[in-house]
Amino acid sequence: MSAYQTLERRFARIAAISDALGILQWDTETLMPPGAADGRAEQLATLKVLSHELLTDDDNADLLADAEHETALSDWQQANLHEMRRAYLHATAVPTDLVEANSRAVSRCEMVWRDARPAGDFALLLPSLSEVLNLQRQIADAKAEALGCSPYEALLDTYEPGGNTDTIDRVFADLRQFLPGFLSQVLERQKILPDILPLKGPFPVETQRALGVRMMSAAGFDFNKGRLDISLHPFCGGATHDVRLTTRYDEADFTKALMGVMHETGHALYEQGRPTEWLGQPVSEARGMSLHESQSLLIEMQACRSRAFLEFAAPVMRDSFGGSGPAWEADNLHRLYTKVEPGFIRVDADEVTYPAHILIRYDLEKALIAGDMTLNDLPGAWNEGMRSLLGLTVPNDRFGCLQDIHWPGGAWGYFPTYTLGAMTAAQLFDAAVRADDGVMPGIARGDFSPLVSWLRTNIHAKGSLLPADELLKQATGRPLDAGVYQKHLASRYLEDA
Repeated sequence: MSAYQTLERRFARIAAISDALGILQWDTETLMPPGAADGRAEQLATLKVLSHELLTDDDNADLLADAEHETALSDWQQANLHEMRRAYLHATAVPTDLVEANSRAVSRCEMVWRDARPAGDFALLLPSLSEVLNLQRQIADAKAEALGCSPYEALLDTYEPGGNTDTIDRVFADLRQFLPGFLSQVLERQKILPDILPLKGPFPVETQRALGVRMMSAAGFDFNKGRLDISLHPFCGGATHDVRLTTRYDEADFTKALMGVMHETGHALYEQGRPTEWLGQPVSEARGMSLHESQSLLIEMQACRSRAFLEFAAPVMRDSFGGSGPAWEADNLHRLYTKVEPGFIRVDADEVTYPAHILIRYDLEKALIAGDMTLNDLPGAWNEGMRSLLGLTVPNDRFGCLQDIHWPGGAWGYFPTYTLGAMTAAQLFDAAVRADDGVMPGIARGDFSPLVSWLRTNIHAKGSLLPADELLKQATGRPLDAGVYQKHLASRYLEDA
């Protein structure tokens, strides 16, 4: 075998281990009994170490160097080789014992978070979160040296290849200027609109689930290769050909869970649409988390909160829950799903205030990784950010710094991709609608196939063939443009009746 072929075989084994980790992690969040936590931490750590050892094998450096000189590689193979080298560089920067220690610390911290969050007890989480942060700093320092960037950018690069804080700071500075005034305009406009009529429950969980499954099917989710479950924090995970997504339900309000399901369905469609012939290779993977978040937000925010979709969904919702009257009409549902109201919880935030939640987290995690603030100061700094950007007084840490699993789960550098993804979603949806005049009529009758077909061709099936900025440029004809996102917000919240 050539050096490149040898590498393909090795990376296929690494991908298989990653799939096993994905299923174990899903089980941890959904079905695992609490008493199995220590054993599960050992299983996860062992598999992560095995994967790390395969990736950092001594002769991989020579194989990569030899493969670089192979002249018959296709464009896909060359891109795959590039992704192999990137993965190798990330992995070899971090010692195996640090990988193992981080895996164990994250597993322990996630279990503590499950108790600390509902109790609003940050002190309970502090020791284990401190351990995770310490290890994340060590990982960041090691990767920063290898990648030639700042420690925070080294963590960011795990989720957003090539991402840098200068670009994010510039984009987010524009948002900081835009959001307060825009939010004030939207809130003033809402005051003159008719009151939103409440939907009266209860809404049984099984009925909510059935509605979610129906809408997932309309969007194109393949239940032959995936499933829907319940977890404390919604997510999309699992393995190749086995995409697992979760939501959480509230019997007093079905609307949040439904949009949560559609959000995760957007992620799942990306995973189910990756290039079939390259599955098991790095080039088949999604091209970074900003693009991944763009897919979830494109389905949830751009498509499913549109008036066209709610015209289709209104009678389905009425039939599901036995609703009747004006509250269940599309106009009222559209008002409900586009209501803007500053709130404490990120995953429940409306489209206008959501970026503020990300700005807060971005500032805090940068400061924590840099050592410019301590975890003891986190609750107070969080609460001040909420007061400053959204005018809210956080009642307790359950509604504040304990609400997300990302930091206990070791996902430092992930948060900015949510808002970068929202901007990308607006740009992709705009391009899809302009490219295919069947997209909006399709959504209006519950047929997402024109939209998903466009996404399959332009995003999903390309995996990591191209850098994210080039992929976006080819799909939309321009680089990331904040103006498209702001135009979308203005159209929906200031112009749409």
